Amino acid sequence: MNILNLIRWKNLLMIAFVQLLIKYALFEPFLNTTALTTTLNDFGFGLLMLSTLCIAAAGNIINDIYDIETDVINRPSKVIVGTSISEKTAYTLFIIFNVIGVLLGFYLSHLVGRSGFFAIFVGISALLYVYTSYLKQTLLLGNIVVSVMVALSILIVGIFELIPVITTQNQATQLTFFKILLDYALFAFLINLVREIIKDLEDVDGDYKASMNTIPIVIGRERASKVAFVLALVPLFGSIYYVATYLFTYEIFIGYFLVAIIAPLIYIAIRTFSAKSKKHYHHISNMLKLVMLLGMLSLLLYPIVLK
Repeated sequence: MNILNLIRWKNLLMIAFVQLLIKYALFEPFLNTTALTTTLNDFGFGLLMLSTLCIAAAGNIINDIYDIETDVINRPSKVIVGTSISEKTAYTLFIIFNVIGVLLGFYLSHLVGRSGFFAIFVGISALLYVYTSYLKQTLLLGNIVVSVMVALSILIVGIFELIPVITTQNQATQLTFFKILLDYALFAFLINLVREIIKDLEDVDGDYKASMNTIPIVIGRERASKVAFVLALVPLFGSIYYVATYLFTYEIFIGYFLVAIIAPLIYIAIRTFSAKSKKHYHHISNMLKLVMLLGMLSLLLYPIVLK
């Protein structure tokens, strides 16, 4: 159980669930009714998921290794490295998960006939290490990098499923579905960026002791809260624009987005503006995670409305 907590199995489960939604809710239902073509069979897609999860698990492990000092202050009851699992064992697990993830990426890249795609896995693996060891301490850049990684866990499905089989005949359809993925990846990026800043506000005491340059430390908690409030408005207005522009003819989409996405984002923005305590920020962080999940669940509506 300690290893499962170390790799943050709940977050990995979320990644796997979203990728499954993309494959079996957004792509599969349209293979016979449109010109959409996908590359991977169930086995190949399973390997893509496993590769993504292994690299993400490795990133979570190295993050915990470097965060021992801050976690002792911010969340002492959840410190695993150095207590339940030794630092040496954690490093070993980091290497094992990384090697498995990258090797699977190498195999998959050749499987789809795009050997250059292997660089994606190497780049993500390297960037996660650089993020944890250096970029995380850099003002805003660390928040942006980890949010890009979240978005990439969505886009990578489209990269491997759609791009290798683009032809002149199906190009328009492939690009349409890839654009849908881009929109969801952007949504995930924005939600996670807000959440990263909220987490920095929640963890400001430990980060200060570790001499990190997070937004709350550099400009103060109150101003950082206002920055998070402004950023929270971006996915809110972006969701409104998305529904009004692309989904206004589908009542079920309008109802779902109003109840599951827009209303919670309004609530989050209001709570962020007035948040003061660690408890407030923790609640907002959990709400953002819920909105992320609800946003991804909207993929289930596409087979219903686009028959």
